[in-house]
Amino acid sequence: MVTGLGTFTPLGRGADKLFDALCRGTSGLRRPPPGHLLDGTVGAAGIAPEIAAREVLPPSEGRLVDRYVLMAMAAADDAVADAGLTVGQDVDPHRVAVVISSGAGGLTTYEEQTRARAERGPTAVSPYLLPGMLPNMAAARIAIKYGARGWSSAIATACSAGAHAVAEAARLIRYGEADVVICGGAEAPLNPTSALAFAHARALASGWDDPERASRPFDRRRNGFVLAEGAGVLVVERADHADARGAAGYADLVGWGATTDAYRPTAPRPDGEGAAHSMRGALATAGLTPADVGYVNAHGTATKLGDIAETKAVRAVFGDRSPAVSSTKSMTGHLLGGSGAVEAVVCALALTRGALPPTHNLDEVDPRCDLDHVRGAARRQRVEAVISNSFAFGGHNVSLLLATASTRKKHPATTSEKGSPA
Repeated sequence: MVTGLGTFTPLGRGADKLFDALCRGTSGLRRPPPGHLLDGTVGAAGIAPEIAAREVLPPSEGRLVDRYVLMAMAAADDAVADAGLTVGQDVDPHRVAVVISSGAGGLTTYEEQTRARAERGPTAVSPYLLPGMLPNMAAARIAIKYGARGWSSAIATACSAGAHAVAEAARLIRYGEADVVICGGAEAPLNPTSALAFAHARALASGWDDPERASRPFDRRRNGFVLAEGAGVLVVERADHADARGAAGYADLVGWGATTDAYRPTAPRPDGEGAAHSMRGALATAGLTPADVGYVNAHGTATKLGDIAETKAVRAVFGDRSPAVSSTKSMTGHLLGGSGAVEAVVCALALTRGALPPTHNLDEVDPRCDLDHVRGAARRQRVEAVISNSFAFGGHNVSLLLATASTRKKHPATTSEKGSPA
């Protein structure tokens, strides 16, 4: 059961703010401004708001903490507050787990410290480097802040890391190892070395004068993804535990599937077989059929091969009856290890709000990506179950399946100022 949501993305801080912007078709992508690390390196990026260490950490703990950790902590603060949860009062600290993942951890901090050593010598390297940037440090610092003394881990599976964390939360609860799990993912990859590596691999969108038009999943003219940063965190707990404390549920986290392509380090299986098995695994653990699923939040990065492979996977699982499909990376960019968690948040809100966000910039659907795309505007549609897909370098595939909340108390559908669910 999902009882708390928090996000920190190029569309701002807060899950409701994110979902409203997505349903309006608002893009968070822009050209890196003068002075930004990526100024002059890429033409478009998903840049999240600034955040200072003092906003999420006490002064004594805020020295040389990587941006990915700070964004994860901000999202966790919002998710825990949204869940109305007090560890030690509402739940035994030993029954609270933390699983916060990152594809690469604090690469920007590492790059800055490497530069400092090269310019000023060995003494320039800070003793706070490792506790500030290791991939497990978001999970560790969140556990410390909230006194969560159960299972704590970080899963480093590139662009599937955030979704793997949410799947691990479901497993921990289903197998009785935790009552509450704070889970999600975060990434802060907006540094020149990371951007150039992706660019030289021809993975990044290029040649677009308007950065808001650069991310174009499933579109005939797509030519790569837009690199972005951010974090998503969910509070997941046993439904009976949520009921006992009177917490409202957004959605039930009922299924997950995880497979490996075992094909190539940076390319998916062209037939989408691994992705299809991942979705089938999510259906199997949930005890549902393809006909029960009304919406798929696609991995949809806007790479030539990836979008076609995912389309084939969706067709293999759902046949001619494609559920509604959209890729919100068209507006957030690709948050790498943070994407799966952010998109799980979007799926929880889609169930609650009765609205499906569109794919932005889908002007002309690639015939090889012919699905029931939500395009142009959000679609008013009540669905009972949704799938969120995440696929990664290394062939890691994760599919999460969320369904309508089963708690006695549910989050009410929210209406936008224009009177439509958003």
